[in-house]
Amino acid sequence: MSAANDTLPPEQTAAELVRSVLARAVSLSLDTDGQDYDLIGMHSVDRKGRVTLAAQADSPLAAQVAVAPRGGLAAVLEFTDIAPTPLRDRVRARVTMSGRLVPEEPEEGDGLRLDLARVTLRTAAGSVDVRPDDVTLAQPDPLAVEEAAMLTHLADAHEDMVADLIVLAGARLPQGVVRALPLSVDRYGITLRCEYREGHCDLRLLFPAQARDAAEAGEQVRQLLAATRCSHHPHPYPSARP
Repeated sequence: MSAANDTLPPEQTAAELVRSVLARAVSLSLDTDGQDYDLIGMHSVDRKGRVTLAAQADSPLAAQVAVAPRGGLAAVLEFTDIAPTPLRDRVRARVTMSGRLVPEEPEEGDGLRLDLARVTLRTAAGSVDVRPDDVTLAQPDPLAVEEAAMLTHLADAHEDMVADLIVLAGARLPQGVVRALPLSVDRYGITLRCEYREGHCDLRLLFPAQARDAAEAGEQVRQLLAATRCSHHPHPYPSARP
């Protein structure tokens, strides 16, 4: 790895973020030949990131696949990653997966498997194509499934902690914040959404060490909070404790 890359803050790779979105998603939209479906609780993702849909044998989707030309039914799946806290702009990422839906092999089950051809990840930073092989090799962040519970607990029960955390931004954070809420958390750190009367900015705080689970993430947050006691910056918005 080059020295330039060594200076970059640690983040999930695009493939890891795709896997994290898949790990916590409970719904998706499906576009096939002339048909649109909103599916809730009907998909599963295996350890290699392969998506399978549980379609009833007499469902319109199963019927489409049954009459599709050899090779399966062309399909586009979209997963929308929504922040669990009540932010103004809650969409954090969109993952689009295109390929062909084919029946599973008898020994695998009776669902419909997506033979993946292309993956696109869209975030506030832009859009990027992710190689399917990279998605297969990547793993979701260890906090992905527990993230929603962690963030909602922090927002609902510990508003004072969020206020204390943004003190660490110092001069990086413009004045005029009217509300701050946790946006995301992963093994590397926590991101806070700082809202203004018009617009917002996101504050990324890196953990002192990587977290392997929710308990370790909680300890890393406590270490960040301990650092605020050494800070001489004023709280950046009125609801913060003095």
